[in-house]
Amino acid sequence: MKMLYEIDFIELFEVVIRSLLSLFVLFIATKIIGKKQVSELSLFDYVIGISMGNFAAEISLSNEIHFVNSIAAVVVFSLISYLVSFLSLKSLFFRRLFVGKSTILIQNGNIIKKNLWKVKMDVNELLQQARVNNIFDLSEVLFAIMEANGQVSFLQKSIYRNLTPNDMKVDVSDSCLCANVVIDGKILEKNLLYMNKDSKWLLHQLKVMGINDLSNILLVTMDNNDKLTVYNSNVNMKSKDILE
Repeated sequence: MKMLYEIDFIELFEVVIRSLLSLFVLFIATKIIGKKQVSELSLFDYVIGISMGNFAAEISLSNEIHFVNSIAAVVVFSLISYLVSFLSLKSLFFRRLFVGKSTILIQNGNIIKKNLWKVKMDVNELLQQARVNNIFDLSEVLFAIMEANGQVSFLQKSIYRNLTPNDMKVDVSDSCLCANVVIDGKILEKNLLYMNKDSKWLLHQLKVMGINDLSNILLVTMDNNDKLTVYNSNVNMKSKDILE
């Protein structure tokens, strides 16, 4: 209890305010840089991310560094990252310099040993990457390429690839994204308008399906054939019930 009374609440309040401001600044900086999945980050993006995370911690906790100086550091790194992204889009040289380039690990069914050494990968790791891609026999692989983000792409030999409708000379209609037209009982008017429908049409279709109350509807999706799929929020099936 004694330690509780010794807390400097003014300093604590300052830390909270600085933390919220640093979070806001990082959010703005991330919007400027652009969003990428962690697995898609290049080495340069990774370094920038670590540095900006360190700046955020300094902004939140350090009273020795002026708040404006820390903000300036985040802004500078954000602008540098944006500039590098812009140059990478415009120039192949800068793209290879900052993002890197792909490396062929298997070519025409043959493992390129020197390229494995180049990317610091051994055969066991290559086999693991193949298994992750549902390939359990390297003899099925025609090409394997390590992308700039470190992921390995595999191209199987023709005899091991799955048949496609094109291979079988079968005509199929193109797939499409379903539009969410109701979420948590609320009609999404913009999505309906995008599908050339309105709420009056939707409510009529749901009424035909026996649904008069949207309050218990978790989700309704609609495809380009006007087919509605309804997900009811009253379904409380436990995962254990499904597994057993």
